[in-house]
Amino acid sequence: MIQKVDVRTVNIEIDDKLSDYVTKKIGTLDRYVSRHDRESLRVEVVLKEQTIKAKKVCSCEVIFHLPHDKLVTKESTINIYAAIDIVEAKLKNQLKKHKELHGNPRLHRRLVARLRSTKHDH
Repeated sequence: MIQKVDVRTVNIEIDDKLSDYVTKKIGTLDRYVSRHDRESLRVEVVLKEQTIKAKKVCSCEVIFHLPHDKLVTKESTINIYAAIDIVEAKLKNQLKKHKELHGNPRLHRRLVARLRSTKHDH
């Protein structure tokens, strides 16, 4: 579970139910971050509610502060819980890609060496 989750709101009242939901959804994404990076991981969540042309628009923005990188994801829908769910899915994909690229360098070298050896075999 991510220890440093900062939730800010704009034009929306946050209750315990919403706060627990954000912590449950976003806080469990640490499994997609390498163990080395988990210690310094910090997350900002900004929840906004606006009325545009008589329609309520809820948006969720999550900023993952990794040691050498920053991942930002935004989503706007008519329901704040749906926005949080969509942002969680987007972040999961971004974190998987980030971990593949910046994860274990030895694994990366092994994959490159394996690709090179298969090219020479053909």
